[in-house]
Amino acid sequence: MVACFQLCKLTESFAYWTKCLECCIRLLHSRNLYCRFGEADLCYQEAQYYAQKLSCLRDSINISSLYCEFCSLFFVRSQYDEAYRWSVTALKALSSFLSPKVIVDVLRQASKACVVKREFRRAEMLVTEAVHIAKEAFGMKHPKYSDALLDYSFYLLNVDQIRQSVHVYQAALDVRQSVFGGNNIHVAVAHEDLAYALYVHEYSSGNFNDAREHAEKAIQIMTKILPADHLLMASSKRVKALILEEIAIDSHNKETEARLLQEALDLHLVALALAKKAFGEENVQTAKHYGNLGRLYQSMHRYNEAQEMHLKAIAIKEKLLGPEDYEVALSVGHLASLYNYDMELYTEAEQLYLRSISIGTFTLTC
Repeated sequence: MVACFQLCKLTESFAYWTKCLECCIRLLHSRNLYCRFGEADLCYQEAQYYAQKLSCLRDSINISSLYCEFCSLFFVRSQYDEAYRWSVTALKALSSFLSPKVIVDVLRQASKACVVKREFRRAEMLVTEAVHIAKEAFGMKHPKYSDALLDYSFYLLNVDQIRQSVHVYQAALDVRQSVFGGNNIHVAVAHEDLAYALYVHEYSSGNFNDAREHAEKAIQIMTKILPADHLLMASSKRVKALILEEIAIDSHNKETEARLLQEALDLHLVALALAKKAFGEENVQTAKHYGNLGRLYQSMHRYNEAQEMHLKAIAIKEKLLGPEDYEVALSVGHLASLYNYDMELYTEAEQLYLRSISIGTFTLTC
């Protein structure tokens, strides 16, 4: 595809500009999927250049698909305002001549952007339509249907319909396994997503065996097909670490608890390093990894280190998202819990709890 793009760039004409734009869409899709952000940025700039050249032909080119890939790029980098903006632009550019694949991709990507902006009604409308179109156009054994199911599950998980989310994630995994077999990145991602949903679902029961199995399967597949320092490894290691922490807490054997907590720490530290390498210090994903470390250090009774991690998470989120964002409320709540239950800083804890509640109330009324 790169060679094709380079050849097309040699000829200055509308026909070849159109081919260049199509190459950009395909390259951007693959670079987003494999987290090749440097190359994706270059492709993003070149795509905008050719889109401008072809602006007079906008009704006859696949501009909605391009905007969808722009949305995807900013989404995976946790730049959610930009992702949301491009999702709206992609939706406005949809037209009847586009293929069902393009329409499904735009709808489900826009739904994810709405979820992280907590516009849940709009997200539900978009993703359910994506599932419906994918089912009608491709059938229930097609990868595009599984893509739509995964994003529907993402919506369900974020509106606390956990049990239904687990069932839909399992259905998406089943489709991907039947299509791609075992050792495939799409299958690994589905295992990881299901592992996290099961982790949330079983949080009260303490039975994390299935969640652990899917998390380990995801890591096993990724280890076979990706470099050890690939960013996709960070997410799967993070999920396994979260699961191991809960298993450790519920363990009645001190040696087992210590071993599992140390393993969780090792996984979290690797995940943080990979996130910082890909995104830098000031990124929402990096902040989330700091928050995860804060909670783990709290479980390990390393309270000063836990405090340091929570304060880092709060500072990054406030700078990037503003002081009234839902993500800030989560981190503030975690620090309040640390102060209240383990550090006996009750006045500070109360202030933080009140702030977290205030932010949550503010986001619900917006």
